[in-house]
Amino acid sequence: MSHECTEERFLKDVAAHEMIVIRDEGVHRHLRFKMPGTRNMCFDLITWPGHLCYTGDMGTYVFQRLEDMFEFFRTDRRRDGRLGINLSYWTEKLIAVDGSRAGGKAKEFSDEKFKRVINEYRVGWMRSAKERNLLDKEGRRDLWEAVDDDVFGPLQDSGGERALHAAYEFSHRPNSRDALREPWQFDDLWDHDYTEYTFHMVWCCYALAWAIEKYDAARLERDHEEALAINAAMTAEPAPA
Repeated sequence: MSHECTEERFLKDVAAHEMIVIRDEGVHRHLRFKMPGTRNMCFDLITWPGHLCYTGDMGTYVFQRLEDMFEFFRTDRRRDGRLGINLSYWTEKLIAVDGSRAGGKAKEFSDEKFKRVINEYRVGWMRSAKERNLLDKEGRRDLWEAVDDDVFGPLQDSGGERALHAAYEFSHRPNSRDALREPWQFDDLWDHDYTEYTFHMVWCCYALAWAIEKYDAARLERDHEEALAINAAMTAEPAPA
């Protein structure tokens, strides 16, 4: 599975899905979206006053905000015709997350974001050391490699939590004669966010926007058909006595 959930990936997953209405009574709803003949990528939306539950292959997520949670998630398509989702705002309304038997979460540690932050520090160190003549070429190479060994090494071997701990503890004192005597350390690492929304969470949010759009379209079509039937009945000629 790709580490990034795009709208294109989501739409491909649900291309053959159909909506099954199990319950539709005001804010009490139970809708199922699935491909006929299979449960693959199947999901249910269940609402009751003030709550919405998404449950399916991507986990189970319960949101709480408005009396009618479809109103909360209902969103117009963007001008370019794409689905609109608001990950940061929507996930603020989560009250329960269960992504698997071992539990789940909305966000997870991102190796790429962590590497990006550490490399920004490291490149800045190299520029400063060269411009201020704090380290010679050998000293700069030693500092660069120390980050590889002491910070990126644990990331590869033990994962993000251990790598972040290693970055907090990192302290490199160069050996070259023209080196700055104070050690090189990462400052203010806590100011950065090293997490990103999980694939499952993003897929769920696309599912909410897409499914509510499908529901609204079906309701609009049903209301139109009912209006036509009523109009036809009212304008029909009375039967002969």
